[in-house]
Amino acid sequence: MMVISLRYAMLTVSDTGSGISPEIMDKLFDPYFTTKENGKGTGLGLSVVHGIVKSYGGQIKVYSELGQGTSFHVYLPVINKTAEIEETGEIEETGENRPLPTGNERILVVDDEAPIIRLEEALLKKFGYEVTSRTGSIDALEKFKMDPFKFDLVLTDMSMPNMTGETLAKELISIRPDIPVILCTGFSERIDKEKADAMGIKGFLMKPIVNRDMARMVRKVLDEKAK
Repeated sequence: MMVISLRYAMLTVSDTGSGISPEIMDKLFDPYFTTKENGKGTGLGLSVVHGIVKSYGGQIKVYSELGQGTSFHVYLPVINKTAEIEETGEIEETGENRPLPTGNERILVVDDEAPIIRLEEALLKKFGYEVTSRTGSIDALEKFKMDPFKFDLVLTDMSMPNMTGETLAKELISIRPDIPVILCTGFSERIDKEKADAMGIKGFLMKPIVNRDMARMVRKVLDEKAK
C-alpha cells in the first residue's frame, strides 16, 4: 500500500503592464490564441506551459487588472511518499508512475517557434535521443536531402510558414518511404489522426504536448519501425 500526502509549491510570475481584458481571460491557454499581429506569434507558449503543469498534477491561476498588471500563480505538487511493501516485497507500478521509455536514435525536430524547439529538444535529449533541430520546414527538408538515412525519425509541427508540416511529411516520405514521421498540431480542420494515417504519417500528437505523451509516442513509432 502507498500512502501519499500532497502539498503544493507556488511559483509566481508578475508584471506591471497593461493587464489582461476580462473578455479574453478564458482563452489564455487555448492553443493558437494570440493577441499579437499575424506573423508575430502562434499563441502556443501559454498553452504548452499549461499542458506541462497539468501533466504534473498542477494548476495555474491568473489574476489581472487593466492598467495594474498580471500575476500567474503556478501550483506544483510536492509529493512525500511513504511506501508500505506488501508481502510480495514489490510496489506495483501503474501506467502513470512507470518510468518513461528512452532510446538513443537520431531525431530531426522541426518547428518554426524557437521556444518550442528548445523545449522539445531538451525533452528528447533527456530521454537519451540524439537531436538535430530546424526552425524552418524548407531548411529541414534541405538538411534531410543531404543525408536521408542520417535520421531515424522526424518530429514536425503542422502549422509553419512556407511549407506546412503536412507538406513536409509528404516530401520526406517521397524521398525515403520508410522514414517515420510524427506530426504535432493544435486544433486543425485540415488534418486529424485518420488523415495523417492515410498519408503514411506514423504518429500524431495534439498540442500542447507533454513529456509523457512525447516519450511514449516516439518510442512506439520507433519500435514499430524496427519490427
